[in-house]
Amino acid sequence: MASYKEIVTKAVIGKGKKTFVNTERVTPDPAPTTILGCWVINHNFQGYKNGDKITIDGSYDINIWYSYDNDTKTEVIRQNNHYTETVNVKKREDSDLITNEEIIVRSLRQPSCIKAEIENGSIVYTVEKELGIELVGDTKVKIAIDEEEEPWDDILDDVDETVEKAIDEEVDEDYLKD
Repeated sequence: MASYKEIVTKAVIGKGKKTFVNTERVTPDPAPTTILGCWVINHNFQGYKNGDKITIDGSYDINIWYSYDNDTKTEVIRQNNHYTETVNVKKREDSDLITNEEIIVRSLRQPSCIKAEIENGSIVYTVEKELGIELVGDTKVKIAIDEEEEPWDDILDDVDETVEKAIDEEVDEDYLKD
């Protein structure tokens, strides 16, 4: 009959990923003629528990390169965007047994501008990002304990030339003769 032990350990108790798509508007001066490029940098974020849900606060900088004055001059407009996303991550285990929950948020796909267009003198752009969220908590694991001790392995000494020579010298080949 096996006995059981309980081990308290950290384990992933909930995990999920979600793609977020946000559309923003910026009105540069001078008014744009053509959008030449759009990129996202400096993505920072942090997750925390908010009731039964996870809230992620973050920010990123967007840089939009555009031409103006009938495509004769260019400019780069920079904007810092803050966001708050709320998600519901399903737990894998009974929440009554879990303590000391930690939230780990990872960027699975960095934010990138997937669309940028000019509307009435403003630039409307869409940014897409994918975040992975893990809930980590202290939990108990029951394991079966085998009470029987495993046998010990014999440790053999390494035999070198001096040991072999001593053995050869000590052996009496005439031990059967009387």
